[in-house]
Amino acid sequence: MLLTHIEKKMTTLVTEKLTVKILPTRKEMGQKAAVEVAEKICELLAVKEELNMIFAAAPSQQEFMDHLIQDKTIEWQKINAFHMDEYIGLDRNDPQAFGNFLRERLFDKVPFKNVYYINPQAQYVEAECERYTKLLIEHPVDVVCLGIGENGHIAFNDPHIADFNDPAWVKVVKLDLVCRQQQVNEKCFEILESVPTHAITLTIPTLLKAKYMFCVVPARNKANAVYKALTDTVSEALPATILRTKENAILYLDNESSFMINGKINHMSHINKT
Repeated sequence: MLLTHIEKKMTTLVTEKLTVKILPTRKEMGQKAAVEVAEKICELLAVKEELNMIFAAAPSQQEFMDHLIQDKTIEWQKINAFHMDEYIGLDRNDPQAFGNFLRERLFDKVPFKNVYYINPQAQYVEAECERYTKLLIEHPVDVVCLGIGENGHIAFNDPHIADFNDPAWVKVVKLDLVCRQQQVNEKCFEILESVPTHAITLTIPTLLKAKYMFCVVPARNKANAVYKALTDTVSEALPATILRTKENAILYLDNESSFMINGKINHMSHINKT
């Protein structure tokens, strides 16, 4: 895909090790992210027999995934896919289950080599964490495609349980109220009481093991989290701040999610504009 017309409208920032790319619209943001992820996949598959990728399940990823599955340069049959979190207790076919969300929008749309699902109905959740940990160890991750939550979480590592030095690869977590309410606000669930209280998530160190991270964050409801991710002290109080320490990480924003930093960029001494 040719993106010259989009790139002319793009603002690029660098804060510590994190590159930030701001596009005018959600659609353009998703297209730009998809093209760059596809380019990285092709680059890696030129020197590797297969890749291991982790994907986020969220409405924020829709435009990105829509464009990614249309890319004809990707050799999907050489890619093993994982997802980064899953509610506990939902049926496998429940539309809110993250595995099912990704199956409908991505995993069944293209011919992956393997897709490894977290089981939302595992009888023994700790054993499920161990099973998924073993799979991740056997398939060292190359690329993570993720988002940021309203509370600044990455995967389901909410501020109250986020740990930048977590010894676990995969663990059970209790979701905070902001995280659960976001699921209602984004129309994933009708009422708060329907949102599961617990989930299985990949931990932050597991995500950071990836060689490359592509973070896609559109919409006004994420603007405060984006602003804090770029300006707060790096700490578990705002988990997404850790992205500023990661080599080969890119954050894609649209005008809505970036509106709190627009006009303030020149006053942020740690941010360079290009």
